[in-house]
Amino acid sequence: MNQTRINLDSNPIRDAISRIRFAPNSNNLLISSWDSSLRLYDVDSSKLRLGASDEYPLLDCCFAGNNNDSLAFSADSDGYIRRYDLECGDVGRIGSHYEATCIEYSNETNVLITAGWDKRMKFWDARSDKPLRCLDNVGGEVESMSLSGFHLMIAVGTSVGTYDLRKLSKLDEAKESFMDVQIKCVRPILGFEGFAVGSFDGRVALEYFSNTNSKNRGYAFRCHPKEKDGRHHLVPVNDIAFNPCMSTIFVTGDSEGYVSTWDAQSKKRLFELPRFQNGVASLSYNYNGLLLAVASSYTYQEANEREELPQIFLHEMNDHYIPSPSSRSSK
Repeated sequence: MNQTRINLDSNPIRDAISRIRFAPNSNNLLISSWDSSLRLYDVDSSKLRLGASDEYPLLDCCFAGNNNDSLAFSADSDGYIRRYDLECGDVGRIGSHYEATCIEYSNETNVLITAGWDKRMKFWDARSDKPLRCLDNVGGEVESMSLSGFHLMIAVGTSVGTYDLRKLSKLDEAKESFMDVQIKCVRPILGFEGFAVGSFDGRVALEYFSNTNSKNRGYAFRCHPKEKDGRHHLVPVNDIAFNPCMSTIFVTGDSEGYVSTWDAQSKKRLFELPRFQNGVASLSYNYNGLLLAVASSYTYQEANEREELPQIFLHEMNDHYIPSPSSRSSK
């Protein structure tokens, strides 16, 4: 597997990376960070396309749906939600949501969604400066948020709440995780069969909405075996990413710099990348699942974090590391 480091020497990332996201239809990578900048890196040409700076740290970012690589949004620590025209570089404010730490755009409803530590969710028309709707109490501080079609998932404490964007008058379902510790991240299983969560103590759980057969039974596991003294490896799982073209293949990244690839069907680890200098703050597959971007960065959540300058690495995924469906089913 080839590994390359993204060269940002002309505009280096000088503080923690909060999120990386590949564009829906290209190999452009969106990067938000605590150094108050949003960057757009063109992987194909190895060129920084955009570097938009402000005064406040960026806590999350996203593209404007599955069909738009030229528009992006960010949730900033000053409470403002910002819109970026990635072609001309124009930046504008949409509105304010103080303590918003998560942002997503619904391609199905053309609505921008923000959530955070104020226990609220806001829904925006990206062309307006006022929210379309606000849910005032979602049960607690939102640690993570994800979308799959019309289905919205938020991680609150040890549970995941799911909402149907077509009927936001009530919570669709609140599902307790197998784990009794706080959830760090939630990501949808492709096709919205369920979701995967990563915890602050190093565990991952897969939950399915239909338990009609053995393949759809949820389960939980620890990303690392016990230490020699018999203690568990209690390290936050910061992010999970599913391969967009192979629904059972996903990767996890933790605060000690480990990235592992798993097969949800066989319930096995496929391989582990060499350990990164910093923790792994964010992960993203490109649109065809052949590239994996890894943000190696401190996250401000551990007292003894290594504080090397943040870097982003690209890994080419190939058949040698990802088994074919036939080889998995034959095992």
